[in-house]
Amino acid sequence: MRPDMEPLLRAWSCFRRRKFRQCAELCSQLLEAAPGEQEPDTGYSVFEAAWSLKTRALTEMVYVDEIDMDQEGIAEMMLDENAIAQVARPGTSLKVPGTSQDAGPTPAVKPVTQSGRPITGFVRPSTQSGRPSTMEQAIKTPRTALTARPVTSASGRSVRIGTASMITNPDGPFINLSRLNLGNYAEKPKLAKALFEYIFHHENEIKIALDLAALATEHAQFKDWWWKVQIGKCCYRLGLYREAEKQFKSALKQQDMVDTILYLAKVYMRLDQPVTALNLFKQGLERFPGEVTLLCGIARIYEEMNNISSATEYYKEVLKQDNTHVEAIACIGSNRFYSDQPEIALRFYRRLLQMGVYNCQLFNNLGLCCFYAQQYDMTLTSFERALFLAANEEETADVWYNLGHVAVGIGDLNLAYQCFKLTLVNNNDHAEAYNNLAVLEMQKGHIEQARALLQTASYLAPHMYEPHFNFAILSEKVGDLQRSYTAAQKSAEAFPGHVDTQQLIKRLKERFAML
Repeated sequence: MRPDMEPLLRAWSCFRRRKFRQCAELCSQLLEAAPGEQEPDTGYSVFEAAWSLKTRALTEMVYVDEIDMDQEGIAEMMLDENAIAQVARPGTSLKVPGTSQDAGPTPAVKPVTQSGRPITGFVRPSTQSGRPSTMEQAIKTPRTALTARPVTSASGRSVRIGTASMITNPDGPFINLSRLNLGNYAEKPKLAKALFEYIFHHENEIKIALDLAALATEHAQFKDWWWKVQIGKCCYRLGLYREAEKQFKSALKQQDMVDTILYLAKVYMRLDQPVTALNLFKQGLERFPGEVTLLCGIARIYEEMNNISSATEYYKEVLKQDNTHVEAIACIGSNRFYSDQPEIALRFYRRLLQMGVYNCQLFNNLGLCCFYAQQYDMTLTSFERALFLAANEEETADVWYNLGHVAVGIGDLNLAYQCFKLTLVNNNDHAEAYNNLAVLEMQKGHIEQARALLQTASYLAPHMYEPHFNFAILSEKVGDLQRSYTAAQKSAEAFPGHVDTQQLIKRLKERFAML
């Protein structure tokens, strides 16, 4: 870049090349100088142009796409006043797990989250979310990607973003929002839009951003769809979902945009209306045929409703439009694996490897697929690579847990015991490892150790049926019929379709009738 280039042009060049901090510093130097004359083609002075560019640069530093970033906090879940129906019809709610008409893999085949929904093949915001029935259930499990415990508050991330102004400017915030005359800025659309983005994303002052958007849309005589979308975003962040719905619908009437459809679908999902969101996406596909984000949105909803076959069909449609879509490839691979087709799943995971995805989770899945596809030469190599790439102890624990399953599969129970122990060394809250260790202890005849391990597993993961069922079987063997019946009831509640649990309950009732 030439040193004699005009400072404002240099700042704009830095902005275009995503050197936002350097751009903000150049704009600060311009702002410290005296205000310049107005530019003849824009009507704005150099001072105003530098001010606007700096707000945009600071916003881009902390910008987060509101469409994908969606996490419900404990407050939003437990204190939700937008309940529509306490008992939803089958296939119309995400709060009640397993309400889909087309039943997917059962918990005996595919693991589920605490909320009762199957674990997906791709971790994304709110993937593991669910509606805990009690506050105790919401907070007693550890908050990791492996559980469904909600974050403490959905505003926590936003508050941290709001403090970014102190980092970017040691002297304090760039704009003193309390002294702003929002009415003056609302009359200047070019400045108002940059200011709104700064207030919304950088300062996280949603109410002030809403006031500015309301004044601006009034000044535009309610004809600017962009401001209506911003009002909807503010209402959504404030929990005013019905108001947000009205604004997004009004914006769609003025200007048909994919982003607006995605925002409106988010509102319906938060209101627990997945069928309405599905209809909205399908209407959007009529106007935007082949739009990947809409197809992916439909697939996600079907997957959350446990309608795996429909989800797979839409993920295939996504791949027809974009054959490098990582989420679609991963989810189809996961569904194939749990549908007892590890060879086909292996092809999908190899495709991810060819695309450049290189992480612990992928090699973990490759190792499992190779083992169940009887390609034993690659199994241990994949797991070794997964251990090498593990970024934290939770990932290491998952690899050792899967190695334990491989050891059980080849009949080496001593190796399996050591692998499950190593799982607990890396992650002391791994309920599945406690359960499997208990089974191995039962085979060795160590009843008390097995009972303690099963109680720990059922406490850590009350949504799993295996610890409850195993505890019920163990209690029945030692003659503790009352504890056996209680545990069997919990197992039946976690997995109503488990035949062995139903037979055990029937057998226990017959024993009780004889007493």
